[in-house]
Amino acid sequence: MGLLDGQVAIITGAGGGLGRAYSLLLASEGAAVLVNDMNAEAAQRVVAEVLAAGGRAAACISDVTTPEAGEAILQAAQQAFGGVDILVNNAGILRDKSFANLAEEHWDAVLRVHLKGAFCVTQAVFRAMKAQGRGGVIVNTASSSGLGGAFGQTNYGAAKAGVWGFSNCLALEGQKYGIRVWTLCPAAATPMTQGLMTPEMVANWSPERVAPVLLYMVSALSGTLTNKTLFASGSKVMELKMVSGPALPNRPGLTARDLADAAEALFLPDAPLDFNG
Repeated sequence: MGLLDGQVAIITGAGGGLGRAYSLLLASEGAAVLVNDMNAEAAQRVVAEVLAAGGRAAACISDVTTPEAGEAILQAAQQAFGGVDILVNNAGILRDKSFANLAEEHWDAVLRVHLKGAFCVTQAVFRAMKAQGRGGVIVNTASSSGLGGAFGQTNYGAAKAGVWGFSNCLALEGQKYGIRVWTLCPAAATPMTQGLMTPEMVANWSPERVAPVLLYMVSALSGTLTNKTLFASGSKVMELKMVSGPALPNRPGLTARDLADAAEALFLPDAPLDFNG
């Protein structure tokens, strides 16, 4: 008996890399998987792999950047498998440039795919999950670039930080309907990250090392947990969260010089996020 028997999962950007690994693992645990990708050949290849392993899958060739695309992806899952229980917003692109050299078109393209794409697909699926009345799980993909920063990725980091904020708010709205929302920050050697990782990382950080973390999130193994963020790489899994520093009373007459005098007590000690160790 699989962890996801009888469930239907939509995975965007599933024609390769992480999306392919997610599709294969979720299908092996009993889920029927809708493999979404803009590349028809890649999507069909993943579907064929799932079918060859005895699983259930269908392809939906579509981008994710319009409400019409979101509805089409949802309808494909409903027509193929009768509903939807899991959504993994995995589709993404990179257009890396230092900020001074970043073209507006590359800013817009990255935010459109990552952030608007998450909105367009999730809204259609969220409404369907509400109507079905049995809850569901939504996993949105953020990144260490958005939560910790990365040189040359202001567009990507802004999009991924936006996805994190989107998840935090959506989780609150989803609780009423039994819809759990997670944020996953994966780090894996994929076609999208080609050239950005050391040879050692490429050898050890396969997408298959991240997929079990996603399975935990979307299965009953994670119970009622929601509004959580996990970082997962080939070397570790850790929770990421925002924390508050010490509070300085904002009394009447507080001045900028008062803040300067209290700076040592006001700010938390520097503790850089370690995503590579």
